[in-house]
Amino acid sequence: MENYKKTKIVEKPCPLPFTNLPPDIIEMKVKDGSKIRNLMGYAIGKMELDSVRQMLFTGSGKAVSKTITCVEIMKRRLKELHQITKVLFKQIEEIWEPIVPEAGLDTLTVKRNIPAICVLLSKDALDPREPGYQAPGS
Repeated sequence: MENYKKTKIVEKPCPLPFTNLPPDIIEMKVKDGSKIRNLMGYAIGKMELDSVRQMLFTGSGKAVSKTITCVEIMKRRLKELHQITKVLFKQIEEIWEPIVPEAGLDTLTVKRNIPAICVLLSKDALDPREPGYQAPGS
């Protein structure tokens, strides 16, 4: 791989693992470089509104642990939140180009599956039989 450089990363869109979500649900897409302070300021402000009943946190790769941290902060600050957690894999494609094009090397495409997490937080009761459900206070 010393003769190649990574030129592009393509993330395949991953469908949300939850059904019956409202179309206007707030989705907090946590990235590796996201600042927790900024995410929490926005998320808590929105969740404190009476009109917002549910919020979705998503993160993949190195952002999985940051996503979990954000969810735990939300649950600590806003009591009585129901939670459903889904863990899945997201597919990405890395495009590697030869450093020296005249060397006769081909472009490589590497497909990888990276871990991802989706957490639904709700003020309203959720189905306790759903895998990944956590009741308020747990």
